[in-house]
Amino acid sequence: MGTARRAAATKAMESRQSLGDTSPDQFRKQLHELADWIADFRENLENMRVAPDENPGAVLTNLPAEPPEGGEPFEKILSDVDRFIVPGMVHWAHPMFLAYFGWTTTAAGILGEILTSPLNVNAMTWRTSPAATELETLVVDWIRQWVHLPEEFGGVVYDTASVGIMHALAVAREEVTKGSPAARSVRKRGLVAAGAPVFRIYASEQAHSSAEKAAIALGLGEENVQRVPTDAAFCMDTNALSEMIARDVRDSLKPLAVIATVGTTSTASMDPVPDIAKICRQFKLWLHVDGAYGAGFAILPECQSLTAGWSRADSIVVNPHKSLFVPLDFSVLYVRDIERLRRVFTLVPEYLRGDTLEPQKNYMDYGIQLGRRFRALKAWFIFRSFGREGIAARLREHIRLAKLFASWLKEDNRFELVAPVSLGIVCFRFMGSVAGIVDAGPGSSTQATTDDLDALNSEIVEKINASGRAYLTQTKLRGQTLMRIGIGNVLTTEEHLRKAWELIGETAEGSSVPLKE
Repeated sequence: MGTARRAAATKAMESRQSLGDTSPDQFRKQLHELADWIADFRENLENMRVAPDENPGAVLTNLPAEPPEGGEPFEKILSDVDRFIVPGMVHWAHPMFLAYFGWTTTAAGILGEILTSPLNVNAMTWRTSPAATELETLVVDWIRQWVHLPEEFGGVVYDTASVGIMHALAVAREEVTKGSPAARSVRKRGLVAAGAPVFRIYASEQAHSSAEKAAIALGLGEENVQRVPTDAAFCMDTNALSEMIARDVRDSLKPLAVIATVGTTSTASMDPVPDIAKICRQFKLWLHVDGAYGAGFAILPECQSLTAGWSRADSIVVNPHKSLFVPLDFSVLYVRDIERLRRVFTLVPEYLRGDTLEPQKNYMDYGIQLGRRFRALKAWFIFRSFGREGIAARLREHIRLAKLFASWLKEDNRFELVAPVSLGIVCFRFMGSVAGIVDAGPGSSTQATTDDLDALNSEIVEKINASGRAYLTQTKLRGQTLMRIGIGNVLTTEEHLRKAWELIGETAEGSSVPLKE
């Protein structure tokens, strides 16, 4: 064989070898490098900016617009993560990230996610992954026991509560139409052909916007989600709910479901589920409990009162990625008699019949997804690592920190506590150098208008977030703009919270808005 032919043969052999995966030795080396990177990132996270100091488009500007023609080495890719990706992120796992519901990144959660990736199974049927199916069944039931739901509730894992509520309302819609003599199944015929009426859904004015999104997706119409007024504690007013339902019945509309929230997004307020359940029974409505945030706290014996009325619900959502330390995304929808959910969504095409065993649970039958991640593994990993006692201890600490922050607010007459402190959420408003007054110079006590204070509170949040030293959110209650913190990160300590409080005070004193005389 000539030199040219040998070179060609060698090149062809190398090309064939390159079509496989990374070599085992090289992969092992990369894994060790990545493990060190993750450990270093976690160790140094507190020293990073919480939010980037970048203009929109900065990440795109630094990355090539054309896709790579050839492969690049692992070291270069990881280097670019350091250079361009990490500086362009809001670090939700940062101990000074106090927005939304805090966040729940833990070492155990990271390990669980890493373990899930190489297995890379599709948990759509029992046969395609028996362990994934059975572990999901186990983990879902563990959570059910922890939050004190009766055994008649079965659950399924989705990504978020928004997806869960859409599935719950789809079951409600199907049951009410097939139960009507003048209507046929919406699943088979669609809303129009089934002769479906105009459905109404009721949720408090503090409930999550996922209700409207579900109504849009299900063809019920965004405007048919009716927002119910709340009381002084921002909980649903059940007298107003009864009046709204009765009025819709008189107007020949069809009340379908009520969404009761246990831990609303702005204030973590708790709707009176037992009273709402009575109304639902009176009018024969589906009761869905949105416990995405609050339900996880029922793991605490001292918070078991949260579960009042849950046994009379038709469905309930619990988000372990909000309060049980599972990484995003992990949300569980529980349905009383989960067979009702399966009847709405089961659909087995011919190409799946060989992998479908009727006696076994096939989770693809319980929602719109066919392909399903092995989400249960990371939850199982975390629950075993912490145990119920470990989870409970961390939740108690978050509640303690929220109450401590509220005590600082009450001692400072520049601030006003706007809503009752619930779980790990505190809502407050800067009122000026003296409560209700903004200092406008020597000898002046110009009264700030509501618009002035709205602008001032918004400015404070924006300045803090732009500083990179902490991250808060703002919200509106009763038409007033205010600041809000959510404590849910296991890395957040009392020292971090005190630093955030000092930063809020400093920023507030340095902020100003034009005042009206």
